[in-house]
Amino acid sequence: MKPQIDSTEFGSITIDGETYDHDVVIRLSGKVKKRKKKLSKQALGTSHIISLEEAMAVYEDGAGLLVFGTGQEGVARLSDEAAAFFSEKGCEVKAVRTPEAVNFWNNAKGKVIGLFHITC
Repeated sequence: MKPQIDSTEFGSITIDGETYDHDVVIRLSGKVKKRKKKLSKQALGTSHIISLEEAMAVYEDGAGLLVFGTGQEGVARLSDEAAAFFSEKGCEVKAVRTPEAVNFWNNAKGKVIGLFHITC
């Protein structure tokens, strides 16, 4: 069951009444997991660019849409390799600032996964 995102502000996101103080990934199952940003930091030297390695960890077979909250100010982005990976998998990516991504997530239908950066 897809959880609802209640709110977000700099440094937090509240999902089904639980507040998280770290970036999160929402799985197809609805489970909320901590983002493995170390994968991008090791590969690219920053966690503000999603690496191919992290994209592979985020993606799940059958996902048709990734809602990517790029941060409160929209600083995070996909690397070219990550964008190509999602495209090859047939997984559309909706990448917008996290406050906008919350609304997009809550209204999205189908097999949706989420990646939400909660700071810059």
